[in-house]
Amino acid sequence: MNENNRLNQFREQRKRMNDKIMDLDHLGIKRFFNLDSNTYKPGALDSKTKELLGLVASAVLRCNDCIDYHLEQCAKTGSSREEITDALNVALVVGGSIVIPHLRHAITTLELLTEEGEL
Repeated sequence: MNENNRLNQFREQRKRMNDKIMDLDHLGIKRFFNLDSNTYKPGALDSKTKELLGLVASAVLRCNDCIDYHLEQCAKTGSSREEITDALNVALVVGGSIVIPHLRHAITTLELLTEEGEL
């Protein structure tokens, strides 16, 4: 797969499937999605910090889709490459060597976001 298209394919697939999930019209599912969205809004912590925390959790939990999502959100909320790299270091230390393949994935995504001018 062309790496330049990977991120766009992820975005399209995520939107398409989220639309299908919302079309299920299930109250519990809608509530969970709402809770997830509201979690990253400013509170005692700003959105930038919360997205970096989401990135760390995603890397430790080894979810590449979640890593891509949070990297995009980190870019949108103003994180620098250096801040993102520092957060990924926390994930590596917390998660151990099993996080390394997901760190590779994250770095590839960072490069794609940089090419797009997002970072």
